[in-house]
Amino acid sequence: MLQIKKKILFGLLALILSVNCFAQDFTEEFENLINTEKPSLLPEKMIFTQKILWGEKGLFRKTGISNLTVENREKELIVREKMLKAHQIIGYITFAGMIYQGILGGKLYNGDYSVYNQHKTLGKIVTASYFTGAGLSLFTPPPLVSRDKEGLNNIRLHKILANVHVPAMIVTNIYSDKQHEADKYREIHKTAAYTAVASYTLAMITIILDF
Repeated sequence: MLQIKKKILFGLLALILSVNCFAQDFTEEFENLINTEKPSLLPEKMIFTQKILWGEKGLFRKTGISNLTVENREKELIVREKMLKAHQIIGYITFAGMIYQGILGGKLYNGDYSVYNQHKTLGKIVTASYFTGAGLSLFTPPPLVSRDKEGLNNIRLHKILANVHVPAMIVTNIYSDKQHEADKYREIHKTAAYTAVASYTLAMITIILDF
């Protein structure tokens, strides 16, 4: 067990040290703001969660928390950078927790109920870190310009996989307490958990790749 824990920790450390953060070059974006006579302060495309908070008619604009000005957009880009870095680090921590959670889950399914409380507690921690990381990505301030490329690329694939592991995580948690009621609930929980881990792992790999 100690060897498994060490492998997870070393793997997590290697990921954090080796992978470049996918946040944009904010220095270059600052220069674009300053050097443009009539700068475009918002990208043409934003996800709906960004529009709700940071759009031209978003909550932060209407309430005056962050008016749409060059100075505020510079500050927002700094916030964006920090949120995306936090999203990435929390993602690695969540990934390590998922792997260990899977090990404990395997023991439970093989009849070792001594790890039940540990499995349940870790499940709550992983769920909290997972949705915290997701929130940091969904509600981050938008970039200056949309970076979407034509065709399939690593960022687009990362987003596509999110459409798999997000609902899988939700289903896993819904059936986490019901799996003792019937075998079918147990199988749903197990299948959803494996789907969440597999798709989340692929999503992590897409960030390492650059295509």
